[in-house]
Order: sequence, then structure tokens, then C-alpha cells
Amino acid sequence: MTRTTRRYGRILRVTGVGVAALLALSACSSSGPDSGGESDASAPAGVSGTVNVFAAASLTESFTELGRQFEKEHPGTEVVFNFGGSDSLAAGITSGAPADVFASASPRTMKIVTDAGATEGTPATFVRNGLEIATLPGNPDRIASLKDLTGDGLKVVLCDRTVPCGAAAEKALTAADLELTPVSYEEDVKSALNKVVLKEADAAVVYRTDVRAAGDKVEGVEFPEAAEAVNDYPITLLKDAPNAGAGKAFIELVRSAEGRKVLTGAGFTAP
Repeated sequence: MTRTTRRYGRILRVTGVGVAALLALSACSSSGPDSGGESDASAPAGVSGTVNVFAAASLTESFTELGRQFEKEHPGTEVVFNFGGSDSLAAGITSGAPADVFASASPRTMKIVTDAGATEGTPATFVRNGLEIATLPGNPDRIASLKDLTGDGLKVVLCDRTVPCGAAAEKALTAADLELTPVSYEEDVKSALNKVVLKEADAAVVYRTDVRAAGDKVEGVEFPEAAEAVNDYPITLLKDAPNAGAGKAFIELVRSAEGRKVLTGAGFTAP
């Protein structure tokens, strides 16, 4: 059964304990000699054990589904996910947290890991994602554009500028020549969306995939400036992967036609 640790980003920020906290979240298994960043039609033979995947929060639903699929295709394996803000995940990896795979929501956060020499091979872009405005169901405030978010009395939340969804929102606001002061900056896209789901905010700028995943709990509003803030998602095998063979096999599933079907079904687009 696939286990997910969705609040990893919060744990890292609140405790400030880098490797020690992550060791409690991540499971280790034997390593194998493999490299990442390349797609292969066939998975490595004899894949077994635990594969630890650090992935952007916006990948929660699609990667969880792919994790179940991976375990079914490789009996005896277990996929353990740490979902959170890409910047926090990158910080954990560069601090020595045991992980096999890193999937980031932007090349900028992936660069933190590659610059530290922590990747095996060249990271590969596997999907892209864009922004939407998430409003309360029925859109009672009649929000139709980014400019509408600057209206008096509206409670709007954004992702923190340090995480990819926040950086993308800032880019979109710049393209619209708007300044927006949110009621809060959230640690990742799921936290921003949940403010609207819980009716603690009237709107949030999040990824379209998260709007889709929320179903009828929110209503999505498209806006043209989103075209100026599309994020590429790179994925890579990590240099000190405890289970490199399984990590490579998981990357191959993500980048396969089968994986692409799951990801595009969640609202991601092909690179």
C-alpha cells in the first residue's frame, strides 16, 4: 500500500531539523547501479524494496495513483512519497535526506539539487502546469480576472514566493501590471487551495491541476496572464539513491505513455 507524507514541507519549516526529521519520514533499502534522466521502454530487472520519492505537492493525486500502479506492476515494492513545497524538498535532499527520486514543480528548484551535485544524470521535464484562480463554489464574488482579486474586502491567498506556484503567481501578476497583498502566503499549493476549501479565503491562485483535483469544493477561473507563468516539471534520479534500480523504474513509469495518460488526465500538459 502506498504511503504518503503530505505535510513534509511543514515539518521541515517548523522543526528546522533537516536530515533527522526526514530520516523519520523516509524508508531506506538497498541501492543499485543505475542512472536517471533517461527514458527506457523496459524497467530494470529485479526491482524490489522501497522507493522514496520526493515530489511537489501539486503531484499528490497523480503520483499517488502512479505509486499504486508501480507496486502492482512490481510485487514486493513499496512507494513512499514526501509531498511538499519544492524548495523545502530540495533543501532536505541537499541536507542528506535519503531519497531516490525528486520531481520538482520548476527548473529553479531542481537547480538547487543539481548545483549541489546531488543528481544522477540530467533531469528531464515530464509535464507542464499552469495557473487558475480557485474561488468558492458558485463563484459568489463574481471573480473573472486577476484584477478582480484586488477588490476591497476580498480575502485572497497565494503560495509563498519561494515555492514554484508562488513564483508563477508573482510572474502572472507582473504580466497583468497588478499588485496584490494576500491575507497569507502558504507553504505549498495544497495549503493555499485548502484555505478556499475551508472557506477561510475567498480565492487563491493555484495550479489548474489542483482546481481539478478539488472537484466541486472550488470553482476555477482561467485568466490570460497564466500563459506567461507556465511551469516545467523536471524529474531525476538522485546520486545517493538508496534504491537506484527502483527509482529508475519509477521514473520510467512516470515518463511512459501509461504515466503520461495519468498525468494529462489530472490536467498537466505534455512538455
